[in-house]
Amino acid sequence: MSATDFAAAQWTRATGAGVDPHEYRRVTDGLTSVADWGPSFVRTARGHLRRAQEAGSPVSAGEFLLTAARWFHLATLAPYAEAHHAATEADHALGRALTLLEPGARRVSGEGFTGWLRGPADAPGTVVIVPGLDSAKEEFLDLASALLARGLAVFAMDGPGQGVLAATTTLVPEYEHVVGRVVDALGVPRVGLVGLSLGGYFAARAASLEPRLAAVATVSGPFRLDWEELPPPVREIMARRTGGTDAARAFARQVDLTARAPRITAPLLVVDGGRDVIPGVTNGEPLARLAPHGTHLSVPHGDHLLGNARADWLPRLCDHIAHTLTGASE
Repeated sequence: MSATDFAAAQWTRATGAGVDPHEYRRVTDGLTSVADWGPSFVRTARGHLRRAQEAGSPVSAGEFLLTAARWFHLATLAPYAEAHHAATEADHALGRALTLLEPGARRVSGEGFTGWLRGPADAPGTVVIVPGLDSAKEEFLDLASALLARGLAVFAMDGPGQGVLAATTTLVPEYEHVVGRVVDALGVPRVGLVGLSLGGYFAARAASLEPRLAAVATVSGPFRLDWEELPPPVREIMARRTGGTDAARAFARQVDLTARAPRITAPLLVVDGGRDVIPGVTNGEPLARLAPHGTHLSVPHGDHLLGNARADWLPRLCDHIAHTLTGASE
């Protein structure tokens, strides 16, 4: 794939993650190959780190650091030998930003997870945001902001094989154990779960086995995977994140929610984009149909992660989670 094609394929994902579209164009227009992606995005991120150092206020510095965190994370989306360093720098930038902007934010880590707990200590509910195959907690800052604006607390996390943990761990299908440890560590009574892309599978699977979850939503999550039909780039990413091709095949075989969906007792919102058509991936309509309290929201023009259609799903998802956790009527 050419650099131009790769940049076009990542366009709505990157802008959906909150980077400036004009800066994205400037950076990607200068790429001559996909191999340039990681180094160019890291240079852009470090430019924002310099702006943070030169900023005239802690607020400005924090905002530049959040932008740097986004760019460092996006650097990892293409094959890049230093991706683990970029993920670490994303993690550090996010931590520094929250220290400046939200002094009450708290790092919470445990076996197989790490992340930041944000929002009021007396929030009526806490939402755990679960990333996917090659995403991380730094990618969904706008979703976290929308949930925080509704008075909820938010724990944006990296799990095994994700974000800052990708260099030392591999993806595990049994994500319910990770979610259980997160709920234990947070120690709050009302927990919601939002999973994005492969994180949607993790969230749905966890919801079928973890009774403490009171509200669930998935965005572009797979209901089932067929390894033989998956595009080569997806197979390659999965092999990197699971520890090899054989491990990736075994992982893909476990991604099937047919038997688990009927066991999800919490109110569930399943969001899909009509233009999200990846070979080998069955989207979420069967999940919503089989879950006892499932609702399917299909946005016809939405692509994967629906970065091109945020107004069509983001407010509704956040309201679903907020209303369910607080007991308010929708």
